[in-house]
Amino acid sequence: MFTAGSARRKELDDIISRYPEKRAALLPALWMIQQERGWISEDSMKEVGEQLGCTAAYVKGVVTFYTMYHQHPVGRNFIQVCTTSPCLCAGADDVVKAFLELTGCRELGLTSPDGKYTVIEVECLGACGFATPVQINEDYVENVTPAKVPEILADSLKAIKAEG
Repeated sequence: MFTAGSARRKELDDIISRYPEKRAALLPALWMIQQERGWISEDSMKEVGEQLGCTAAYVKGVVTFYTMYHQHPVGRNFIQVCTTSPCLCAGADDVVKAFLELTGCRELGLTSPDGKYTVIEVECLGACGFATPVQINEDYVENVTPAKVPEILADSLKAIKAEG
């Protein structure tokens, strides 16, 4: 991905130039990989480590620390449902069940058979006053209830069709 002269290599070089050390560009480099490939494989961790002068183990430590990085392929719509205490009190468990049932994912972390969805629980999306918040890819939806889930999924399918 970061071959000499490639657009991605130039982009990475630009990012590296903003930091005092190469390895400080690790998080943006991982985002670039995930945007390009959809997830970060062991080979990708090694590749990024080589570019930034870090070991693959160091890169893996960062990837496994942050839930925003996917360590396996996920559905086109990556759905994160907040299930911290305030959200659980507002019915987050029922929101999770509705997403699992209507997407066909069956279990948290699994991808639907059509490859469109992956649903996970997350700790705090920072919107406790708008429980239950849900993040679908980079978009936030607040005050989600099980009754709103079908409409939210229909909107996500419209977005997929619009993208082509």
